[in-house]
Amino acid sequence: MKSKVVQLFAVLIFGSSAVFAQDIPQSQVPSVILNNFKKEFPKANDIEWELKGETYNVEFEISWNSDYEAWYSADGKMIRYTQDINNSDFPKSVLNSIKTKYSDYRIDDAKKIVINGVETYRVELEKGQEEMDVLFSKDGKVIPF
Repeated sequence: MKSKVVQLFAVLIFGSSAVFAQDIPQSQVPSVILNNFKKEFPKANDIEWELKGETYNVEFEISWNSDYEAWYSADGKMIRYTQDINNSDFPKSVLNSIKTKYSDYRIDDAKKIVINGVETYRVELEKGQEEMDVLFSKDGKVIPF
């Protein structure tokens, strides 16, 4: 039941943010943001920009199977970014924690999240019909959210 409440909450948050976001052409993104984005992700392609309030959001790919999303403040500072990852991209400490604490589950989806230089890993785990999202620190500790 708790996972259903978390899922509903996530849908409401992401759904409501989509209502207030608007797609914008790259030509309307301030140059300080574009320059920082290009410096941080020089190999980005399939780039799509949105303006969400005062925050600039960009979705992009770096290779055919790596989806990214980054958020920038109006002054050009990257607030956070997320990256879809595969099992081979996890730090060993996170994989060990999953194997130890969630041995009956399989990894369905995973994202690396970096906020102000701090890495976390959001993992969707499945066991039969049961699903749960778990957040891990880089050193494999479970972070409540």
